[in-house]
Amino acid sequence: MSHLLARAGAWLLLGTAGLLADAQAQTTLPVPERSPESQAPNAAGAEPTTEATTASLEAPPAPPPGATRNCRGNLSSFARYWELDSDTDCGNYNIRGYKPISLSWVHGSRVNNAPQSDNDTRDVAAANAQDYENNEMRIQLSVRSKLATGLLFWEAGGPRDSLWFAYTQQSYWQLFNSELSRPFRTTDHEPELIYIAPTPLTLPWGWQWIYTGLALNHQSNGQTLPLSRSWNRAILMTGLEKKDQFSVGLRVWERLGDGDGESSTDINAQDDNPGIEETYGRAEVMAAWHLNRGHNLVLTLRHNLRPDSERNGLTSWRMEWLRPLDSQAPGLRLHLQLFSGYGDSLIDYNYRRTVLSIGLSLVDF
Repeated sequence: MSHLLARAGAWLLLGTAGLLADAQAQTTLPVPERSPESQAPNAAGAEPTTEATTASLEAPPAPPPGATRNCRGNLSSFARYWELDSDTDCGNYNIRGYKPISLSWVHGSRVNNAPQSDNDTRDVAAANAQDYENNEMRIQLSVRSKLATGLLFWEAGGPRDSLWFAYTQQSYWQLFNSELSRPFRTTDHEPELIYIAPTPLTLPWGWQWIYTGLALNHQSNGQTLPLSRSWNRAILMTGLEKKDQFSVGLRVWERLGDGDGESSTDINAQDDNPGIEETYGRAEVMAAWHLNRGHNLVLTLRHNLRPDSERNGLTSWRMEWLRPLDSQAPGLRLHLQLFSGYGDSLIDYNYRRTVLSIGLSLVDF
């Protein structure tokens, strides 16, 4: 595993060095002209930005003069992603990408052959442990659809709020394990109801506050006892951007129902995964550095907001590098990812491991 991680680190360093050279050679990127409507200042008097994000990583060319603008207009990438104004509105009930749709080869430092829980009725006996392999495939499917627009905020040609439904499914497939008949080791299902409101405010040092949102999230692996794992959360989220170089997303959540009792020894008998907040975390920050219009470095940190806990607060980190396979089709990307910590999947909520993955991702379709 150590030599694989060393190679992964070398790839990331070499890729970053090459991309920095490209960025220096292209210190100014051509920005397509915007229509007069899109050049109007926002509610805070700030010009809309043209940043890329991990969700929508490249702005398309501006339409010809006189053409009608659509939801792929050259505005802030978060504004495009969440359709925060008339220039980015794709309409209701259309299917759009949410998290990246991806297919990856995965190598883990170890694999959870006998999942355990602080609720003893959810433990897998050692005698029933499976002989899973460290090499497997990961498949992620993720889509969303806007259900309503302008619930509380509506301005003709300006900012508007929206309500979304999203669904994400992530599976780990033991494709190379012929002895166990190549099973799916685990599959997580994650439906969400998401409310997004625009917050077009100018912040110090060139940052723009783009949106704030609230989500009701359910995550489950769809299994029966003793493998059942599930929880519900209310998630507060927000997003900021700076020019076309940096974006930051922050999420903080509170668990709903089936949580721990009044003390660490008082556990709800119906709780599949007691203490999941301590290992999976209570907050997440994503910071993306867009070296140019195609290449992106993304760091994601999860924290349990308990720095004095036995896990020192930080529960996991993930570093990603994404690059397009074809400049004419920037939505299809090669990704290299390194993860370390708890919660790589829901069955591993209290199981720490390091995971290297390489594959293809389809973003923002």
